[in-house]
Amino acid sequence: LIIPFPAIWGHEGAGTVESIGEGVTRDKVLMFPLPECRECSSCLHPKSNFCLKERLVSISLTFFHPIYGTSRFTCRGRKIYHLYGTSTFTEYTVVHEIAVGKIDDDAPMDTVCILSCEVPTGFGAVFNIAKVRMFTPGSTCVVFGLGGIGSAVVMACKASGASRIIGVDIKEEKFPRARTLGVTDCLNPQKLKKPVQEVVVEMTGKGADFAFEAIGLIDTMVATLESCHPSYGVGVIIGLAPTNSQLIFDPMLLLSGRTLKGGALGNYKTRSCIPKMVTDYLQKKINLDPLITHTLPFESINKAFELLQGGHCIRCVLLF
Repeated sequence: LIIPFPAIWGHEGAGTVESIGEGVTRDKVLMFPLPECRECSSCLHPKSNFCLKERLVSISLTFFHPIYGTSRFTCRGRKIYHLYGTSTFTEYTVVHEIAVGKIDDDAPMDTVCILSCEVPTGFGAVFNIAKVRMFTPGSTCVVFGLGGIGSAVVMACKASGASRIIGVDIKEEKFPRARTLGVTDCLNPQKLKKPVQEVVVEMTGKGADFAFEAIGLIDTMVATLESCHPSYGVGVIIGLAPTNSQLIFDPMLLLSGRTLKGGALGNYKTRSCIPKMVTDYLQKKINLDPLITHTLPFESINKAFELLQGGHCIRCVLLF
């Protein structure tokens, strides 16, 4: 992705509304990289969540668009650019009203903050896009990438009754935690004698019922599709590929019956649906705690990135 600099990074976050003009209320909110205007054709369609509000096209489309040109910040007279219209790596940010959702007053922001992207993206890929629950319990799933979103996918697959969950990652430090979340088999493609998709097909007989790509690489996207059962397998692309990438694969992979899908934030309508997940967490209907491995003060942000790159960190929450 091409991001103009200087820019304030960070796309997940929870906070308290500081000011909006007269009548401001200090509500707790989640900030969403994908807004919901509730007026455009996408928001009004029951199966879509990709907001296309014209005045916010530079925000909503930047979720996939190569140019991040929106800006509401200046510093010493110089323009500072947004990231995904949120820019959460800062004590104060400026977000459009349709890109925030009010949450319960007693919600712990240092936990529910991951509901602004990580969790709904992973859960929704399973529940809303692949619809694993619609199959007979006992499905076989393969998850490419065992980071934060991949881990959320694993949890959702387990909750959907999958009997076998194959996790794929090149960092084996992630394997023990992945197993505690529900992964039954772990594969490191760098240590295999043949392409990982061929190994998955051999392990499952003819291919997985469901395959999820949570990395963002063209090679793993193709491997995801090729890992699916040829007649009814469903592949879901979650990862964000590099700018100007082209996805190329043999069309016969689809003619036999495989399905390839994609979606942003798990196809959840952000303002309408995700705050309800906060309530579900407070009522102990869902568990977010396993998805947060580290908590650090914002001043230690560089250490947080080091932990992430080391493979032992799934999600590090930064506190102000």
